[in-house]
Amino acid sequence: MPRFCRQIAGLLASALIWAAPIVRADTPTSASPAISVAIPLSGRIEQGGTATGFVPKGTTSLKLDGAIVPFAADGRFLIGFGRDAAPTAHLVATLGNGKQITQSITIATHQWQIERVDTPMRPAAIPSAEFERLRADEIAQMVTARQTKVDSNGWRQHFIWPTTGRLSGLFGSQRIYQGVAGSYHGGVDVARPSGTPIVAPADGVVILAAKETPFTLEGHLLMIDHGMGLTSAFLHLSRIDVAVGDLITQGQALGTIGTSGRSTGPHLHWGMKWQDQRIDPQMLVPPMPQAN
Repeated sequence: MPRFCRQIAGLLASALIWAAPIVRADTPTSASPAISVAIPLSGRIEQGGTATGFVPKGTTSLKLDGAIVPFAADGRFLIGFGRDAAPTAHLVATLGNGKQITQSITIATHQWQIERVDTPMRPAAIPSAEFERLRADEIAQMVTARQTKVDSNGWRQHFIWPTTGRLSGLFGSQRIYQGVAGSYHGGVDVARPSGTPIVAPADGVVILAAKETPFTLEGHLLMIDHGMGLTSAFLHLSRIDVAVGDLITQGQALGTIGTSGRSTGPHLHWGMKWQDQRIDPQMLVPPMPQAN
């Protein structure tokens, strides 16, 4: 081929290269699988703990093992891991272009306080028809309360103890009766005298307040939503000083400790949930101050 023809051929090849469409790395294709990348998380990534992170840019939806995870305008989100969470979970972020980004999460196991006793579990008392009627309504109230959508940034805060004192019950603790497991403890108990004030551990909105009629088991029950699916429940109170719909600020007085409902003595039972997962309140607060 003459030198001039070779030059023309080279120029045509270059033109074809520059004219070819540029395929972006994030261009979705029907055959493209979900891409596994890091979605940075911080917090207690263990059973009973919570973690926060930021969604990738362009995310339109986020799911944890299939459950929808809400996220804020700045992209920050919160997730929680139940007491018996599996060792691995998966976050899936769907982008506006249809591509999915996945993040595999390794969840540390926790050594809960387990007590094995060589006695049979006591048979539960046969509930009366009146108990069944009351209990069904109480459970319905709690379910409805947790379905309430609120706008609160309490979940972003560093939580504080609602009250301080001797820890008389730990989250996750459980008794095994001759090989038969009893129910585990779903919160943390702080033993204090009746009438001791409690305060809000973080900002939130009151979603349930059993002020007049105590619940059969929880007694005077108060529930606060801190946003992003994170809720607090305070059981066995002697008095509730706030009402449903009230906006609560961290440190605000909420009521007083008591022994209402099914309780063997005055104490505060503080339970927390992220969505339907029970989490350990102790993992959100500093160590309990030592008594003077």
